[in-house]
Amino acid sequence: MAPTRLTNMQDIKTILATKKQTLFLRGFDPVTAQGFTQVPNVILENEHLSLGAKLCYALLLRYAWQEERCFPGQQSLATKLGSCRRSVIEFLKELEESGYVEKVRRGMGKTNIYILHCKVKPKRRKAATRRDVQKVHFMK
Repeated sequence: MAPTRLTNMQDIKTILATKKQTLFLRGFDPVTAQGFTQVPNVILENEHLSLGAKLCYALLLRYAWQEERCFPGQQSLATKLGSCRRSVIEFLKELEESGYVEKVRRGMGKTNIYILHCKVKPKRRKAATRRDVQKVHFMK
């Protein structure tokens, strides 16, 4: 069976009706009124990201796609994740260090802006200073 592609006029209900179903949804519409968020596999399959960081990224995507902007407060993220603010700070730090999220501080008590990256560019390492080289030689 050839893969089915969505056109502008087709909806998910039509697509599901034409496919051999191996998953049955009962009691709710396949596309609920609350919507859904697609998370890139590169995030889901990243063994170096914690579960909390992956969920935090998914929630940031939800804001970005449904709200057309992404600057939720850390407490709002914590509430939606069922976590504490400190954990959200750690999740965001993990995502920043991995290159998936860039944080822009707005200051003046405003929430941060989060820029989400799907293609991760490796961070440039700081060039070793003479002092760093001396430390390595001293440790040997």
